Amino acid sequence: MGLNIYVPRDERFGHLRMADFLGYALKLVAQVVKPGLEGLFDSTPLEFDSFDDVFKLYEGGIELPQGPLDIIREKIPLQTLREIFRTDGENLFEFPMPQVIEGDKTGWRTDEEFSREMLAGLNPVVIRRLEEFPPKSKLDSKQYGDQNSKITEEDIKNNLEGLATDEAIKKNRMFILDHHDALMPYLRRINTPSKTTYATRTLLFLKDDGTLKPLAIELSLPHEEGDEFGAVSKVYTPAEHGVEGSIWQLAKAYVGVNDSGYHQLISHWLHTHAAIEPFVIATNRHLSVLHPIYELLKPHFRDTMNINALARQVLINAGGALESTVYPTKYALEFSSSLYKSWDFTQQALPEDLKGRGVAVEDPNSPHGVRLLIEDYPYAVDGLEIWSAIKEWVKDYCSFYYKTDDSVRKDSEIQSWWKEVREVGHGDLKDAPWWPKMQTREELIESCTIIIWVGSALHAAINFGQYPYGGFLPNRPSMSRRLIPEKGSAEYEELESNPDKAFLKTITSQYQTLLGISLIEILSRHTSDEVYLGQRDTPEWTADSKPMEALDRFRKKLTDIEKRIFDMNKDDKLKNRFGPVKMPYTLLVPTSKAGLTGRGIPNSVSI
Repeated sequence: MGLNIYVPRDERFGHLRMADFLGYALKLVAQVVKPGLEGLFDSTPLEFDSFDDVFKLYEGGIELPQGPLDIIREKIPLQTLREIFRTDGENLFEFPMPQVIEGDKTGWRTDEEFSREMLAGLNPVVIRRLEEFPPKSKLDSKQYGDQNSKITEEDIKNNLEGLATDEAIKKNRMFILDHHDALMPYLRRINTPSKTTYATRTLLFLKDDGTLKPLAIELSLPHEEGDEFGAVSKVYTPAEHGVEGSIWQLAKAYVGVNDSGYHQLISHWLHTHAAIEPFVIATNRHLSVLHPIYELLKPHFRDTMNINALARQVLINAGGALESTVYPTKYALEFSSSLYKSWDFTQQALPEDLKGRGVAVEDPNSPHGVRLLIEDYPYAVDGLEIWSAIKEWVKDYCSFYYKTDDSVRKDSEIQSWWKEVREVGHGDLKDAPWWPKMQTREELIESCTIIIWVGSALHAAINFGQYPYGGFLPNRPSMSRRLIPEKGSAEYEELESNPDKAFLKTITSQYQTLLGISLIEILSRHTSDEVYLGQRDTPEWTADSKPMEALDRFRKKLTDIEKRIFDMNKDDKLKNRFGPVKMPYTLLVPTSKAGLTGRGIPNSVSI
C-alpha cells in the first residue's frame, strides 16, 4: 500500500529499480514483523545484554523459535524467505558485516576514530573551525537565556600540546562539532515525558600528525524553571579507565546520537533529497526536452521524485520509520524544516561550504581555489577533485551553447526556469539576497555545477556510508534512552560493575536497532540499473560532437581521480583515510558495482 502513490509517469522507477527496491523493502518488512517478537531474544527483550549479542547480528544471525518463525512464514512466502535469509530460512536478523568493525572490532571505541569520522565518516559536513573561546551561542538570549558554552580553559589546557588556547585558535588548531543551537529549541519537548538526551558541543584539537583528538564534550539540558533561564551544562574530558572512562564513552555516544539525527534530517533529507526536488519540477515545467540545459541536468534528476514520494509515504511520515529510529521522534520533520530557514543555495558549492565552516581559506594558487586547514580531510580532498571535474565539464558544455552573457539573459526558457526555482520551488527563501540573478554565463555554470554536485557527489558522500559506518549501532547510535547516571544511583553502580551493559541500555534499543539497520541497509545499496557520474543512459544523447568530447574528458578525469583516491588510501601518513578501524575512505570513488559497496557516485538522488 505504501508504494501506491502518485508520481508523474516520466519520473517513475524503471522495472529493474522497482524490482530491486521492492526486494529489499520486503526484507525490511520481514525483519520488523511484530507478532511473536516480544520475549523472543532473552529475558530482557528490549536490550542487548552484551556486545557479543550485537555481533551475533552479523555472525550467524539470531535463531528464531519455531512459533515466531511460523508467524513470519504466514506473511512472507517461503521462496522469498529463502532469497532474503539463509537457504533454510531458519535464521532471521542476519546482516552483512559493517566495514567499521570488519577490520577491527574495537577500533570504533577510540577517541581517534570518534574524531576521524567527523572528517571521513557518515556526516563529514558539520565540523567547523573554532574562532572564539569559549564558544558562543547564536540563540536569542531573551528567549533562551545564556546558552554560551561552559567549557573552561582549565578543562582543555593540558591537551593543547603546549599551546595556550588563544594560540591554538590563531594557529587554526581548534575545531568544534556543534549541535547545541540546532537542537536546544526542541530539547525540552523531546525530553518529555522522560529525559533521554542532551544538546552537545565537542571541542577538538588538530595534532601534529594531522589527526584530531577530542578535548572536551559539553552536554546541555534546558533549565528546569524555563527556557529563559538558559542551559544547564556539564563538561566531560577524555578518560580511559574506570567509571570516568565509561562516562566518557557515554558522552561520545550522546554526540553520536545528535550527529545521527542531524545527518538523517538535515545533511541527508533536507540538503539533498528535499533541496533538489524543486529543481526537478521547475526543469520539467520550463525547459523543453530539446533544451541544452535540460539535457545537461536530466541524468541528475533520475528517480528523485519517486524516491522522495516513497520517503514521504513510509519513512518521514508521521509514525514512520524515521520517527521510530532517530531521537527527535515526532519532532523530526519540524526540526528539519526549521533549519531550512538557514539553507543557502550558493553555500552548497563545496568550496563555499568549506570556507563557510572555516576549514578552508581562499587561495588563488591552489588547483581548486581553496586551501584546506586540515590537509588530511578525506571528504574535502576527494570532494574538491570531484567538484572541479564537474565544474570543468559544465563549463565546457555551457560554453558551447552560450557564447555570451547576453545569450543567457535572452533565453526565455532559462529565465522562466530560474524564476520558478526561486519564487515557487524555494518560495520561502525567494527574497534571500544570495540567489544568483542568472544574467551571466558564470552564474549559469556555477548554478548547474551546484545542482549536479548536490544530486550526485554530495548525496553519495552522505548516503552510501550509512551501513558501512552506522550498520553497527554502537558506533552511530541514533537514540539515547536515559541520561548519564548520578553518583549513588543503581544505574551508576551498574556503570561501574558492567559498563558495556550500561552503555547498551543507554543507546538505541534492540528493536530500534533491528529496524534502523534494516532501513539503512536498503538505503546504502546500489541497484543493478544504477547510472554513475559521467555515464549516460544512452550513448547517443546528443548530436553535437563538442559536448560528447567534453563528456569523454570528464570521464577520463573521473577515472584519474578514482586511481588517486586508491593511491592515497595506501599512504600510511594519511591516517584519516583509514583510521584505527582500518577502513579506507571510498565514499567518493566514482564507480561501483551493485550492492552494499561503500563507494560509487550515482548521477542522482535515487535511493
